Amino acid sequence: MSSNFNEYKQLDLPKVAEEILDFWKKEGVFEKSVSTRSENPSFVFYEGPPSANGMPGIHHVMARTLKDIFPRYKTMKGFKVSRKAGWDTHGLPIELGVEKELGITKEDIGKSISVEEYNQACREAVMKYTGVWNALTEKMGYWVDMNDPYVTYTSKYMESVWWTFKQIFDKDLVYRGSKIMPFSTACNTVLSNFEAGSNYKDTKDPAIYVSFPLEDDPSVSMIAWTTTPWTLPSNLCLAINKDFTYLKIHDEEKDKTYIVAEPRLKDVLK
Repeated sequence: MSSNFNEYKQLDLPKVAEEILDFWKKEGVFEKSVSTRSENPSFVFYEGPPSANGMPGIHHVMARTLKDIFPRYKTMKGFKVSRKAGWDTHGLPIELGVEKELGITKEDIGKSISVEEYNQACREAVMKYTGVWNALTEKMGYWVDMNDPYVTYTSKYMESVWWTFKQIFDKDLVYRGSKIMPFSTACNTVLSNFEAGSNYKDTKDPAIYVSFPLEDDPSVSMIAWTTTPWTLPSNLCLAINKDFTYLKIHDEEKDKTYIVAEPRLKDVLK
């Protein structure tokens, strides 16, 4: 009895992977998984786009492996799954990297370098490692259409975002609110948690105690402790714990009374 499966005397996983990838490529298996289901219901998959201005890491392999599970499952269930790749090409780190490489600052744009030249330098920098990403995508067996990716710096993509926002606005789902955000005074823009996170360094912050006078009796104040006094102007309330025991401590010198949580009494009195 013959068999269509290879027999391995000694298992060589890298070799097995190469053979499978080569078979997929020669037979166009990924493309056929879509074309043979052209009349079937669609399951839409747009990859949350990576940024090709940096080298891929093991965390990208892990994330893509998890993402790949769902389109493969839907494909096996008979859906037509067109998997569209994408490139994230926006972000302050890209701009700062280009400025460092060119030896310029934001103030030089439009003076020593034109806006067009600056934008072109950013476009080139953000796609620097595209080849490496494409090779990794194929090597790890991640099925996604790399031939027609969406790119976030293109007008088509940006206009699609504006269109989507307009639909949300027309449904009265957009509102204006306030939020404390990290801000770059050099770039005059807010920072994402990723952009701000890379700039943290260990430091010792001075802590302060703040007293909050009671509205009905200003001579009595609640005591709070903080290392971020700059957030105090936006405070809306002071929280207490109903399960804690609070003590009233009278300061004879100032003739004021303070309310302190019992477990923190010794630290406050210092």
